[in-house]
Amino acid sequence: MKITALLVLRCAGAGGDSSSGTVDPVVLANVSDVSHFGYFQRTAAKEFIIFVGRTVARRTPPGQRQSVQHEEYKVHSYNRNGLCALAFMDDHYPVRSAFSLLNMVLDEYHKTFGDSWRSAQIDATQPWPYLNEALTKFQDPAEADKLLKIQRDLDETKIILHKTIDSVLARGEKLDSLVEKSSDLSAASQMFYKQAKKTNQCCTIL
Repeated sequence: MKITALLVLRCAGAGGDSSSGTVDPVVLANVSDVSHFGYFQRTAAKEFIIFVGRTVARRTPPGQRQSVQHEEYKVHSYNRNGLCALAFMDDHYPVRSAFSLLNMVLDEYHKTFGDSWRSAQIDATQPWPYLNEALTKFQDPAEADKLLKIQRDLDETKIILHKTIDSVLARGEKLDSLVEKSSDLSAASQMFYKQAKKTNQCCTIL
């Protein structure tokens, strides 16, 4: 069981603005552990986490929980009224535990920062200690099991599973074109994506 990253984002349409889903979500907090990647892959891995996190968050409607699967990895996303939490995990991490963790992260974020997130316009650069602690603590399967015991309304809530990243995109959207347009990805990371795709290793950095 492995958690690679946790993110909190402000999605378009939150805070009383009239923005549609065409506006990129704002990263409010993020933490990642890319130590299991090769040294020269780590920068690209971090950039792709932000890129995929924004891509999935933007396509998670308010009130919805969804999981996007790619090979042995899953990206879990929960949008609570415009405040969205995401987790990048391997396929062995229990889905219910993952969403219980996201629920806790959103509760803690709101408790710590209140509604200040609603006016956020640019990505946050300051670390949020709680998120770092959660990333470390909940790597432990025993801690993940505890999450199942404290879950509240998850049993009654439908979790939508997408079997590929492409399936969460709108009709006509292509991951390749999103990669090319993304400001989250450096030229080196875009080249890494193209090379990985050629060798059928695309998105294993998730």
